[in-house]
Amino acid sequence: MHNKNLRILFVGGGSGGHFYPLISIAEKINKVAPGVTLYYAGPTPYDDEALQKNNISFVYVPAGKQRRYRSLLNFFDLFVSAIGVFLSVLKLFIIYPDVVMSKGGYTSVPVVLAAAFLRIPIVIHESDSVPGRANLLASRFARHIVVAYDEAQSAFNHPSVHVLGIPIREVLLQPSTQNALQTLALDTTRPVILVLGGSQGAERINALILDSLDELLVDFTVLHQTGKALFATCTQTADALIQNPELRKHYHPTPFLNVEMLNASYDAARIIISRAGSNSIYEIALHSKPSIIIPIPETISHDQRSNAYAYARFGGAVVMEESNLTDGLLQSEINRIMQDAGIYKGMSEGAGRFGRRDAGEQTAALLIGVAQEH
Repeated sequence: MHNKNLRILFVGGGSGGHFYPLISIAEKINKVAPGVTLYYAGPTPYDDEALQKNNISFVYVPAGKQRRYRSLLNFFDLFVSAIGVFLSVLKLFIIYPDVVMSKGGYTSVPVVLAAAFLRIPIVIHESDSVPGRANLLASRFARHIVVAYDEAQSAFNHPSVHVLGIPIREVLLQPSTQNALQTLALDTTRPVILVLGGSQGAERINALILDSLDELLVDFTVLHQTGKALFATCTQTADALIQNPELRKHYHPTPFLNVEMLNASYDAARIIISRAGSNSIYEIALHSKPSIIIPIPETISHDQRSNAYAYARFGGAVVMEESNLTDGLLQSEINRIMQDAGIYKGMSEGAGRFGRRDAGEQTAALLIGVAQEH
């Protein structure tokens, strides 16, 4: 069938973990079916540049958030969600996409409900090993469900669940460019430790790394993505703690890594210390790098701990609980992995067994197939 008149609408979000897998799917659709018209619905465009680059039109739809704690905002956001559903019905009726692709998150709920009302086919993707509430709701109306972890299958009582992995942006699947590696300005004659605390940074991980620098910098180069809000504090603390300029030059804090720099960082790293966001885990696995995963405590995030242990079962990572972690324990675990070639090789192979490079292509093909049937 001809692809020129097909329309696919993406929704999901409020975070990069929801948004960028959709961008990856869009990249693949534009590559194999360039005539398809693409839309992204939500309260904000999230990343205008990424939408424009992939020929995705933004559709404004408000959404109310239902927090897991008591808050008066939960009451007012019920009205925002109701308005969101009404506007979604109106806008989806005008666009009338052939399929809605939902990544979950509270921003997806009004669009999914509107699509179900208009009998527009829905496909959902779940990145976490324990599905979120929005996707559990959407699963009642979904034609197909795509998951990243085997563990997530049993949570959905649905006849069509596909374990395909997480769609990852094309640049993260390619070898990094020489320019990107040079921009990092790292001394790669020493093993590089890459520290990722998520886009907002992680104060506890930052503190552990700073406390360990005196010992780590003797043998390693440390590239530390601190988060924008925490960058100045980390830089000033490092300057105060490390008096030896020969050691200080091997510590590289950065507030943020764009996608090209992130890919170069993965390639340069010998070992990675990271939070347990599903996208980060999957990107680490696709680069076959041993890692130490420090999940956000369950009192704050319900999914990171289960993600971390589900991944660790493949042998590619060691999980260290934040509540039990000290700088000495972290340093000891880094040395254990780096100083034993057998352990290092086994973890690298375990990481490689987890990642699937074709998740974007497979999900794009599924969407196009559903759209053509509509």
